Amino acid sequence: MRQLTRFVLSALLLLLAFSRPAAAQPAAGELVQAQGQLVQDLSGHHWKLKRMRPGQGVAEGLHQLPPADLETHVWISASIPGDVYTDLWKAGAIDDPYYGRNSMKAQWVMYDEWWYALQFNVSEDVGDRLVRLEFDGVDFSCEVWLNGHHLGRHEGAFSRFAFDVTDVLNTARDWQKGRNLLMVRLDPPPQVNHRVVGLKTPWFGDYWRDLVPFGIWRPVRLVATGRLRIDDVYLKSELHDDGSATVHAEVTVENHTDTPAAVTVPIRLTGKNCDAEPAETKITATVQPGKTVLKTTIDVPHPQLWWPWDLGKPNLYRAHVRLLRKDGRESDHHTTTFGIREIRMAWNPGFTRDEVSFPRTVFINGKRHFIRSACWGGPPDIFVGRTSPAEYRRLIEMARAANMNNIRIFGWHPPEIPEFYEYCNELGLTVWQDVIPLGTANISQDPAFLERIYAEAVAVIRERRNHPSLILIEGGEEAFLRADDPAFTNAFLLELGRRLHEHCDLPYVPDSPLTDANARSVGYKPKEAVHALAYFYGMGRWLMEDWYSELDYPIVPELAITSVPSVESLRKFIPPGELWPPGPSWGHHWADLDRLRMQNFDAFGDKRTGSLEEFVNATQDAQGIIFQLAIEHFRRRKPRTSGIALCHYITYWPDMKWGIVDAYQQPKRSYEYVRRAYQPLLVNLQFDRRRWRADETFAARLWVVNDFYRQFTDTRAVIEFRDETGAVLDTREIPVGDIPGDSSASYAEVDWDIARRVVDHFDIRVRLLAPDGTELSANTYRLLIGDQAAAAAKMKRMGEALRARLREFDYGNYYRFFPKITAENPDEAWQSANEIPRARGF
Repeated sequence: MRQLTRFVLSALLLLLAFSRPAAAQPAAGELVQAQGQLVQDLSGHHWKLKRMRPGQGVAEGLHQLPPADLETHVWISASIPGDVYTDLWKAGAIDDPYYGRNSMKAQWVMYDEWWYALQFNVSEDVGDRLVRLEFDGVDFSCEVWLNGHHLGRHEGAFSRFAFDVTDVLNTARDWQKGRNLLMVRLDPPPQVNHRVVGLKTPWFGDYWRDLVPFGIWRPVRLVATGRLRIDDVYLKSELHDDGSATVHAEVTVENHTDTPAAVTVPIRLTGKNCDAEPAETKITATVQPGKTVLKTTIDVPHPQLWWPWDLGKPNLYRAHVRLLRKDGRESDHHTTTFGIREIRMAWNPGFTRDEVSFPRTVFINGKRHFIRSACWGGPPDIFVGRTSPAEYRRLIEMARAANMNNIRIFGWHPPEIPEFYEYCNELGLTVWQDVIPLGTANISQDPAFLERIYAEAVAVIRERRNHPSLILIEGGEEAFLRADDPAFTNAFLLELGRRLHEHCDLPYVPDSPLTDANARSVGYKPKEAVHALAYFYGMGRWLMEDWYSELDYPIVPELAITSVPSVESLRKFIPPGELWPPGPSWGHHWADLDRLRMQNFDAFGDKRTGSLEEFVNATQDAQGIIFQLAIEHFRRRKPRTSGIALCHYITYWPDMKWGIVDAYQQPKRSYEYVRRAYQPLLVNLQFDRRRWRADETFAARLWVVNDFYRQFTDTRAVIEFRDETGAVLDTREIPVGDIPGDSSASYAEVDWDIARRVVDHFDIRVRLLAPDGTELSANTYRLLIGDQAAAAAKMKRMGEALRARLREFDYGNYYRFFPKITAENPDEAWQSANEIPRARGF
């Protein structure tokens, strides 16, 4: 326990000073001792919200309301972190934007400014301490007043900002004189992504509708420190051949006095979730007014390394950093969590430098990390007031349970909250991240605007760089795809990487996939990566196995196919009268009804439209089958291929598009297919088609992929062939023998005479067993009885009909599914609100 000093005694007085006033006077939080600082969390349910026309709030004088006034108590109740739409929905001002087509009715919200107000008390003078008002994130632009004093303005959804409020804070034992009123005016959110790209999450794309999110989406707090404070701590590790490690520490100190100050900075490393030997060092320096970066190294003779869960234990350390004045008194204290680990990239074997520009294989602490990933698709709710850290925890645990070892945050989605990375750190999942969202956007060439983007990206990476889970960073997401000026786009993305590397040493790739014509025109190569989306967007050109079997790339940042949420989830956002046959709300929530029926046909030889339950389950199984077979194809190519990311894992509103876990955190049936395909030790079959004639002999090869770094000895495979009822028709046992660690290999040929013993389909169950009979891996397949060529021809005809319809309607226009809406037959056009248009084909 620290020696009791005059600073701690004064801190205890300040702890009392920030206490909650009488119950009759609502206020935010209480000041608590946290990391050697005095912190009052201003987040929570004490906030109030008011709508004003743009410019009206200041004209009316809202920013000058007396701090002890009761006027804000009749405003709309609000919560921080949160968003405007959720606060309005809870208050009954708008209908649930997720339900039916209600989002169209809520568009008025984004054309007004919204004022957030909070009252709180400070009952003692803060003395010579520095008090800062800190905002972790406001989406998108705001102005802030405290007690009528204009503190400043901020733009940018992802960067933290703060104000020195020492001189404008009301402090007194009398609660009325110690009352404070914080006012935050949110501007109407931007309507043109091009003007805010990289500074705000895109609000368009083929899984959201035109409703721009905004709000105070991350916590707000008061922090009291000495006049010398720790602004940032950065820790990066270096491993040595003798097994030891060196931790390089950078401590940024802010001197808020007018004179140089002598400081001592003790740093102590301890194990957080492991029994690590403590290590420590001390920096002695003189810091000038302003910011100073102090650097040192810490030797760790026996480090407990951080690993992804399938390669080892995700061991974590805490770094305890104190900032001591010349007289030995503590001015500030900071604790951060980090991991000792080393990232190295290697070139994928089999690809030449004429085909690829970047090494794409990740080695962590010297071991290959084959990436089994999914694009995050989050946050869990695009209206962040509807989610919680508990939901994040559940979702990341579910990703781990699905055998994922990585989550990719790609450039249509924001950098995540601290809890996301903390849970990934603890559970041993790595993170592959587009630093800021630059999804498919032309970027202004104005130098001042570019500097804003660079500054936002630097702020994002500096906040997250200590997380050991963060292993890969990218600049853009399909940034070249629609670029008007590819040369400028390339220069911008390369400069972005250079700026980021001034603050971290993580591997960086400018964009994904880098194989489109614009990217090729500035020198990128034909095999950089693949966004495996062509099966969906080009539906009808192939049967699934004819598509994925031709894909040969070092890495797959996106592998996409769609499905519909469960009937239970559908009932939460589709009005009862539109559930079946599908009504317009299905289209509004991005159900591509033509493609869903087609992928059902590909998977089952039938569109499965007999009932709501049959259709929904079929779409999820079809999604799962396509994901399973494509994943296995890429995993068999290891080490030539080094990673796969499905698109997506979750969805941020109740859509009917990519996720394998729906907006209510319910796993779809496809989740189980992915869990099997992502087993670190995977027994699997390679076959060239899914349809076989009843008089043919089924033929395949038995493969085992092992992502573990341990050998399995004397193994055997047991293969069962089952008919439509589940009855076992035949069983084969195949000696497999020893399976090396970090391997992928074919072990045997498998054939089975169908002999007309099944009519519609047959199932195959494959198990890999240890010598004692323990099941090491298990897999299942469903094969169809049918004519492959005839199925391909039918799929092609359906695809031609789909593309013919799209010549009349753009892709985002879901009216094409509803003949009454489009008045294909004028005599049957939609004429009455009492009618519900129904989708064709159901």
